Amino acid sequence: MELRDYLRILRRNWILIVSLALVGVIGGAASSLLIRPTYTAETQLFVAIQNSGTVQELQQGNTFSQARVQSYTKTVDTPVVLQPVIDTLGLGMTSKELSAKVKATSDLNTVLITISASDGSPVQAAAIAQAVGDSLIKAVDALERSDKTSSSPVKLSIVTPAVAPREASAPNTRLNLALGLLAGLVFGAGTTLLRTTLDNKIRGEADLRRVTNAPMLGGIAFDRDAVKKPLITQAPNQSPRAESFRQIRTNMQFANLGQKSGAVMVTSSLPGEGKSTTATNLAITLAQAGQSVVLVDADLRRPMIAEYLGLEGSAGLTTALIGNADVQDLLQPWGDDQLFVLTSGNIPPNPSELLGSDAMLRMVRQLESTFDSVIIDAPPLLPVTDAAVLSQHLGGVILIVGSQRVRQGDVEKSLGALELVGSNVLGIVMNMLPSKGADAYAYSYQSYGSYDAEAKRSLDSEIPTAHSRPPTRFPRSSFEANSRRS
Repeated sequence: MELRDYLRILRRNWILIVSLALVGVIGGAASSLLIRPTYTAETQLFVAIQNSGTVQELQQGNTFSQARVQSYTKTVDTPVVLQPVIDTLGLGMTSKELSAKVKATSDLNTVLITISASDGSPVQAAAIAQAVGDSLIKAVDALERSDKTSSSPVKLSIVTPAVAPREASAPNTRLNLALGLLAGLVFGAGTTLLRTTLDNKIRGEADLRRVTNAPMLGGIAFDRDAVKKPLITQAPNQSPRAESFRQIRTNMQFANLGQKSGAVMVTSSLPGEGKSTTATNLAITLAQAGQSVVLVDADLRRPMIAEYLGLEGSAGLTTALIGNADVQDLLQPWGDDQLFVLTSGNIPPNPSELLGSDAMLRMVRQLESTFDSVIIDAPPLLPVTDAAVLSQHLGGVILIVGSQRVRQGDVEKSLGALELVGSNVLGIVMNMLPSKGADAYAYSYQSYGSYDAEAKRSLDSEIPTAHSRPPTRFPRSSFEANSRRS
């Protein structure tokens, strides 16, 4: 992966990483609050040779003292030194228990011994450190004598008396917070990498590119209002959602140039990816651009277009396919533009056979010869074979990919099914993309919300169409007397 891939992963999971980092900090703070404070007091002793002499003798004595210092630091943990401390201070513990609270250290090439004592009371810690220092002086004096009458060649002196500390040595709140933060970040990063490795859902264009190099016709950001108001006519004309469909319309028509068939099928891998709303809004935007458009609801299992547009759905595509009525009598006008809708009709027991029949092919060719654009809403590809059967008769297929709704393997299977029957995939539309974050679509129209409407109409007039003539079989004038519903 490249650096931008790692940055995208961090942007996608920053909430998780920050949350775990905060948990780590809270854990560090909790440990600091729960741990009983410990105070550490220190005293320092100086080791010296008692006899004086020449420079050479002094140098030898200094070497002797340094050699002895290491032995004296080991002696501090012995009962010879600690038991007198216990007796003097009246401590209710054994020498072994006291040795856990006492520590003696010495630096190389020095004759200094540092004794530290830790306790829950700062006064007690200072008393133990001072008592251990005094006890060590007496113990060394007794151990270094060859007999009771001779004097010790080594003398230990306290150079830094023990003082009760003002601040606790443990817990180290700053250290605990830092360690908690570091642990949280490390755990968050590890969880993020594991989650990214196991997660194969398509969340954005970068995930889609791991599956296919098919053209990206556009992206539609997730809009909460679209659940109750799915049509772009229910949103402001210059809204980002409306602009997204205009971009898809333009890209689709350029992608469909040169195709023998002008009919375009809109489908998806699985239900719930927004194919029906995309097909409906795409048909509306084509009609708004001045084209004559027919929208066909070929989802004969879960038809939705009649419900979205408020039209009669009991008579439609299936009615025409079984020969009960002519298709021109079943088209319903919608809106103020040249948009006509062929609803699904009654749900049949054999949708795949109907959609793959010669009657369906003849009807599509009839609509193509009449309208500039034919948009067909087809069933999803993976649950049923209806869309794959139908797609081989059409000029192109637009695959809708719902962000976080479908896995990479599902899209691969869908594209494979279309390729198997020789379908022409015009491109992919990503739906329900987040408006912000790492997976947001790369282009935003919010900053262009007030651009000149006349310039927009001029641009729309230059968009190439599959057919460049007005409708001949279903002229607009024939429907002017009919009531229009939107």
